[in-house]
Amino acid sequence: MKVKVMPSPVNLRQAVRNLNDLPAFPVIAQKLLALDLDSDRGEQQMLLLIGQDPLISARLIGLANSPLLGATRKIAAVKEAALMLGLNRVKSVATGIAVMSLVSRPPGRFDPQELWLHNMCVAFAMLPVVRAIPAARRPPDDLIFLAGMLHDIGYLVLAYLDPQRSDDLHTRLAIETDRPAIEVERELLEITHDELGAELASHWNLPEQLVAAIRCHHKLDAQDGGETIPLAHIIHITEKLIFPNGLHEPVEHGIAAEEWIALGIAPAMAEEITAQAQEQAEQAVQFAAAT
Repeated sequence: MKVKVMPSPVNLRQAVRNLNDLPAFPVIAQKLLALDLDSDRGEQQMLLLIGQDPLISARLIGLANSPLLGATRKIAAVKEAALMLGLNRVKSVATGIAVMSLVSRPPGRFDPQELWLHNMCVAFAMLPVVRAIPAARRPPDDLIFLAGMLHDIGYLVLAYLDPQRSDDLHTRLAIETDRPAIEVERELLEITHDELGAELASHWNLPEQLVAAIRCHHKLDAQDGGETIPLAHIIHITEKLIFPNGLHEPVEHGIAAEEWIALGIAPAMAEEITAQAQEQAEQAVQFAAAT
């Protein structure tokens, strides 16, 4: 009888130092992030870039026509979608779509489409939280949506670097539904998805605020203060507000009053924000199904 030999686990800390085998950051996303939207030229360049990509164009137009934004007329062109969504949001959405669209399915049971759905639900559900934060304390508009779209990209890194342990992890998460995913990860892995995602974001030379948000959204106490706090904090709270969609990632329940206050939000607003976040997430699911 032939005995099946299981491959040895990959040393993730060593493997993450060389991420060249993972998908490269898309050229169109690099160009979008580099644009200065404070000038007419920047706006024109963005519309030109997006117009050259049929997938991004179609999804942006679909988003502009979705119930998420309450469109009162049919949007048929990228320029109209940009007027409806706002330039900074278009830049973030288009960048996020470009990143998630580059992903081919890695070996194993991990499905990037489940990650896409989860991240998109979080990205949209973040908006009611952001609106409740005093304007002076909000993160930059062009990073808010993108942070939501990329916050759990570390699960993709794990699936590429070590498909077997990625499978083991998602099997455990499907069984141990009453435990936060990050706890299960710490038992199985020497480096968890938040750190893996931050390493990829850094490898892609993404803005430091974005890297910090990905790294810290499960461990707010590890943040070193300053302007890195709000993005991670918003993601951390939002994941607790909405029902799981796509990727199965149980999180700890309950939001303490201090967590709202840290963002400048009155705890009395929690119920209203929760309802709005859940509605946004549900509409994001409908939008994803239609695109």
